[in-house]
Amino acid sequence: MRVGLAVPAVALVLSAWYHPMHIGGGFSIDFHTYLAAARVGLQSGWTHLYDQALVAVEQQRLVPTLWSQPFLSPPGVAWLVAPLTPFPYWVAYGLWAVFTFAAFAAALAWAGVSTGMSRWIAVLGALAPWWVLHAVSVGQVVPLVAAGVVVAWRLLRERKDIAAGIVLAAVFLKPNTAILAPFALLAAGRYRAFASWCAAGGLIGLIALLTMGIDGMSAYVQQLLAPLPSGADSLTFKGALGVTGVAATVLRVIVVVIVFVAAFRFRSSPGLAIAAGIVGTLIVAPYLHGSDLCLLSAAAWIVWEERTALAWRIPLAIGWLLGSPYLLVVGLGPSLNKFPLLEYALLLALLVVAWRQSGAAPLTGSADLRTRAPA
Repeated sequence: MRVGLAVPAVALVLSAWYHPMHIGGGFSIDFHTYLAAARVGLQSGWTHLYDQALVAVEQQRLVPTLWSQPFLSPPGVAWLVAPLTPFPYWVAYGLWAVFTFAAFAAALAWAGVSTGMSRWIAVLGALAPWWVLHAVSVGQVVPLVAAGVVVAWRLLRERKDIAAGIVLAAVFLKPNTAILAPFALLAAGRYRAFASWCAAGGLIGLIALLTMGIDGMSAYVQQLLAPLPSGADSLTFKGALGVTGVAATVLRVIVVVIVFVAAFRFRSSPGLAIAAGIVGTLIVAPYLHGSDLCLLSAAAWIVWEERTALAWRIPLAIGWLLGSPYLLVVGLGPSLNKFPLLEYALLLALLVVAWRQSGAAPLTGSADLRTRAPA
């Protein structure tokens, strides 16, 4: 059965090349920027990683027909693609696309708890939405973040908290997609996982400081503090609800509180705590692209595995259906700014279940991670 189901999985990623899933165009555009930044680091020194003029020049050298964009990702992304710099551009992109998709698919297949057809329906359901294909087609790093949180969940179930925290460091590749997930684990009492995540983050920061120096780090921080590029607010409060300023800040605080309350109640269900942290991050982030919804796939998949009742699985399946690339192609899919409504609904459902949960495990690191929380 696994071999048979591998065929449609491969067909999904190949369709990313055939269909214009990349909203607004830009086939391989993000990988184009990553690779250009890596070339700058290797050729001019990592202290110049955020010299956007040099990055723009390298982008033009790589593929002149693609437009240039600033490299604003953490340095770890450039380090990760650096081994691909010796290859011709399209070979490097192909290797990266296969790697990122395969990593996410393999994580889903390995980390699940359901068996039989239900397991594979969930895997294909999480991979099928247009945003996964979009992430692959533009060469985004976000599927690796999604893979990291999925693998971390399995490690938590196996009581390998330190390893889970280290794997969860994949969040540092794109913090605006899942940064609340480790803090949700802290609220859920998974102290060792949170501590190892912090240690991994500290090590990454130290390596960045040693390779980039004070000037390079300062350049990165300054660009993060600058106004964000336009065109990535459809999935935020501004795009979904038309809310900005103080009102948006108040809503973000409320969402963060909801995440921590739900995670505290999910002390016996670390998967649901992670899911709440992911969804909360997606809701409060001030800057998101469609490809970042890969994390929504990961969160929904974890909930699918944790909650087997049809009252959960039918809405989740409907959500995956709404994200079908074929609905997008024929113009029947929801507009991008409607997908946050799915996030709001999922977080609210998790809060309700968390609030109704009784007999939560005590705040210890030795609680039975295999115990399912009652609905």
